[in-house]
Amino acid sequence: MKDNFSIRYDGWEPKKQKLRETLCTLGNGYIATRGAAEENRADEVNYPGTYLAGGFNRAGTEVSGRVIENEDFVNFPNWLCLNFRPERGEWLNLNTQNVLDYQQTLDMRSGTLIREFRVEDEAGRRTALRSKRIVSMRDKHIAAIHWSLTPENWSGSLEICSALDGNVINDNVPRYRELESRHLKPATTEKIGDNAIFLLAETRQSRILMAQAARTSLYQGERQLTPLISTNQREGYIEQLLRVDVEEGTTYTLEKVVGIYSSRDRAISHPGIEAKKSVQRAGRFEEICVRHGEAIQKLWNRADIGIINGDRNQQLLRLHVFHLLQTVSSNTIGMDVGVPSRGLHGEGYRGHIFWDEVYIFPFLNLRFPDLTRSLLMYRYYRLEEARFAAAEVGKKGAMYPWQSGSNGREETQVMHLNPASGNWIPDNTHLQRHISSAIAYNIWNYYLTTDDQQFLSFFGAEMFLSIALFWASMTTHNKEKDRYEIHGVVGPDEYHTSYPDSDQLGLNNNAYTNVMAAWVMQKAIHIVDIIEKSRRRELMKELHITEADLELWKDISKKMYVPFLDKHVISQFEGYETLEEFPWEAYREKYDDIHRLDRVLESEGDTPNRYKASKQADVLMLFYLFTKTEIERIFENLGLEFSEELVSKNIAYYRDRTSHGSTLSRVVFSWILLKYDQQQSWDNFETVLISDFEDIQGGTTPEGIHLGAMAGSLDLVQRAFLGLEVGEDALWIDPPLLDHLKKISLRVQYRRHWIAVSLDDKKLLITFETGWKNEVNIGVQGKIHTFKLGEVREFFLNE
Repeated sequence: MKDNFSIRYDGWEPKKQKLRETLCTLGNGYIATRGAAEENRADEVNYPGTYLAGGFNRAGTEVSGRVIENEDFVNFPNWLCLNFRPERGEWLNLNTQNVLDYQQTLDMRSGTLIREFRVEDEAGRRTALRSKRIVSMRDKHIAAIHWSLTPENWSGSLEICSALDGNVINDNVPRYRELESRHLKPATTEKIGDNAIFLLAETRQSRILMAQAARTSLYQGERQLTPLISTNQREGYIEQLLRVDVEEGTTYTLEKVVGIYSSRDRAISHPGIEAKKSVQRAGRFEEICVRHGEAIQKLWNRADIGIINGDRNQQLLRLHVFHLLQTVSSNTIGMDVGVPSRGLHGEGYRGHIFWDEVYIFPFLNLRFPDLTRSLLMYRYYRLEEARFAAAEVGKKGAMYPWQSGSNGREETQVMHLNPASGNWIPDNTHLQRHISSAIAYNIWNYYLTTDDQQFLSFFGAEMFLSIALFWASMTTHNKEKDRYEIHGVVGPDEYHTSYPDSDQLGLNNNAYTNVMAAWVMQKAIHIVDIIEKSRRRELMKELHITEADLELWKDISKKMYVPFLDKHVISQFEGYETLEEFPWEAYREKYDDIHRLDRVLESEGDTPNRYKASKQADVLMLFYLFTKTEIERIFENLGLEFSEELVSKNIAYYRDRTSHGSTLSRVVFSWILLKYDQQQSWDNFETVLISDFEDIQGGTTPEGIHLGAMAGSLDLVQRAFLGLEVGEDALWIDPPLLDHLKKISLRVQYRRHWIAVSLDDKKLLITFETGWKNEVNIGVQGKIHTFKLGEVREFFLNE
């Protein structure tokens, strides 16, 4: 399509099907279903997963002589099941029948998945089928399939099977297959009308009920047909068989409308009652589709980012917007859910919530601030669990988990399988305590963007100050250095979890962790000053914060230890200089792919703990998260010298020692290289764009998209390439002069004001479209301009 709002696949390619399923997932922030062929069950080629936001279940498995409990993102009953066969023929199966032509299109503008193909069976009967599927963005409990079926060269009896299948397991991730995969137990199947069926299933441990009701109708033109219908059911499965006589060359329409509810829903009596009611009240497919289309268009009006630099880049950028909106949308607001790092698209990372919000929230803050607020409340509701976790290790305040799921306990796996060696090895990445600083960072930047004083005073401040208490208790004062230190942690790099040949877990003075903790202290003191005074008194009393604590925070913020390798290169952690240099070229020649260097080395009986080799950006995250002004202020407060030379030398040093084992790494490198090497910055950006589309990590995308990287690409356009920066005094726009992007256009919401921005070569057009106030401050190239409501201004950028 000319407007780059679609992804089209030509030809049926079984080996690529699971990747395509992930990329063609349809969701609405409440539920999502992979883009699997509705006629196929799970097998080597197809995996029709359906996921519920917040739908977790725990199960134990014996591994290496002990029972390991994991919390998984549950694959809920398959509502897609729809198939046909001519009389005395075989059921449709694209893997065994002659596929004459096949085309699959993800129409992102309308949020529909369209499959068009022609097949020939063993008897030579040719049938054309056009399938259209939606998961309604407007009616979040409704999903539907529309078939247009034409017998091209035959007449006779046609049999259609429409089913709901609760006998599904978690089988999306090969390396989890040795672990317990049965998370559902069937509860009820029921015929609820001449052409409707019902299924109720329950998760085994968490006791989440999911109810699905399906209504299947058959038409010729506008005339509803009355096929012969029989219903079959067994435990966990129910189907209806529709039989009708068809004529050669005539097109028949089938509609399957499904209502989906769970016991996690609000304002319901019972999910079964609501699911049955919803399919009775839902109209025809086209009515549902119109409502869905209107809702998704509202999202696009807020979220679309236009760029001019080749159709493919625009297409992939919109794919990233689309999948972010399939995972979290207006329907998510008010739900007790976080943002799974792999979206609602698969079972990778078990649907857990990591720190990817750092990459996701900057885009949401400027378009869907109510959504960000709701997602931050996921962290607030788990504050007590974070306090318990801190107390368990003898610390104060709140220590948030590296991986979070249902109730906020630490969900990082104890053991993980290395597919390169087949070995189960300990997973010590739970020591990434910097997750708490990321949550604090998200709270502050939400406030900056929205000026939501009520949230900051009541919810945000309580979390932020609890995190500050934790960091203060994590520090020890080194009298010789007169500096504060943090021991026993793991940084964002993840490859280094202990010192070589040491029995002690964790590292000392990870630079990123220390600087972020110092920033938390600085900002916590500021928050105490700006929140409403009676609320300050309440929090100081409730959290047992004294004036002495505030003085300690101030001292730590000025005296946190940051290790250096030399005057200009920050040491990733204390002792990093003693590690061996890694033989990069030798390993690139030896292996096709060394992105996951940790797995390669473990399979050789070695460990990355010995080497100066990182999985992803670590120290360099500081230059990604903070503007130049902010990082200068942080360093100045720490009594450290900051310069452009320091930034450039750190980039050069760590660029040569990073394997990019995480898709997030390329986002950071694109950002930080923009000023120093625009071509490499752009190359990294384009790699981020294709990372899931082409599955550059070799098999990870079929397990779910990498949502942080997708959202990170959007943030690169707005913050790096457009130069947009949220400040307390204004929304700043200072675009760099780019060689690669001819034009950028987008809309953002800054403190309840909608602002349209268009950059075309050296011309910047800014429009104050609408807002709660009649004026808004917008800074351009160092100067603040006050815009009146409806005002349009044009700026010509300086060389």
